Amino acid sequence: MAHIIVVGNEKGGSGKSTTCMHVATALARMGFRVGALDLDLRQQSFGRYIENRRAYTARAGHPLPTPDLRPLPEVDRTTLAPNENLFDQRLSAAVSEMEANCDFIVIDCPGSHTRLSQVAHSLADTLITPLNDSFVDFDLLAHIDPESGKVKGPSIYAEMVWNARQLRAQAGLKPIDWIVLRNRLGAQQMHNKKKVGAALEDLSRRIGFRVAPGFSERVIFRELFPRGLTLLDLRDLGVDQLNISNIAARQEVRDLMNTLGLPGVSGDL
Repeated sequence: MAHIIVVGNEKGGSGKSTTCMHVATALARMGFRVGALDLDLRQQSFGRYIENRRAYTARAGHPLPTPDLRPLPEVDRTTLAPNENLFDQRLSAAVSEMEANCDFIVIDCPGSHTRLSQVAHSLADTLITPLNDSFVDFDLLAHIDPESGKVKGPSIYAEMVWNARQLRAQAGLKPIDWIVLRNRLGAQQMHNKKKVGAALEDLSRRIGFRVAPGFSERVIFRELFPRGLTLLDLRDLGVDQLNISNIAARQEVRDLMNTLGLPGVSGDL
């Protein structure tokens, strides 16, 4: 059975597709067979990232380890049982096709609440939730008292993850390993950064997730997208003289892979 990694967040602009691409490509570079699904049927940022990579390697004549991107298969509506959801069947068929030939499947969810996203969360062995490091995005996880700063209760997204955990428990599956990724961390130890960190640590104990540092705000991530490249590819392409910012960014990717603790993954990239 493939290990399923779901990257989910119901707000856009948190770095989901960048996270998906770097995790999936890192695994492919380590020799694993990696499948990829993009459930954002409108934007398809993760899918376009992989397509850009395929186009670049074809132009450059330099093969690079690449995740196997698959579309959601079409399903004949007449074959559905009463009350059976079309999107459930399409996602189930896609995962079933890939499981036999993949070690990992990386799934990018849309930045909104959809049926596909709900089902994908229930399939997750590992769930990564990228979060911009601010209370604007913290509201995705929980509602906070503006005066005391204390958490008042979980948000709709946190409740969706809870429901996914319940479904997995009922099916006898292992619990979801949920990691909240603090993206766009500022370089300075600002007061707001400390407050967000304290709130996340408090909430993590209450609703059960791990907190991990993610990717800082760096121009290099935006520059790599058109060619479908990741920070781990640069040395293979003869880019030996990386600046300090790029070296730090590459280390962030390595740190994330170590923090995830994925089965069978060991050693440095």
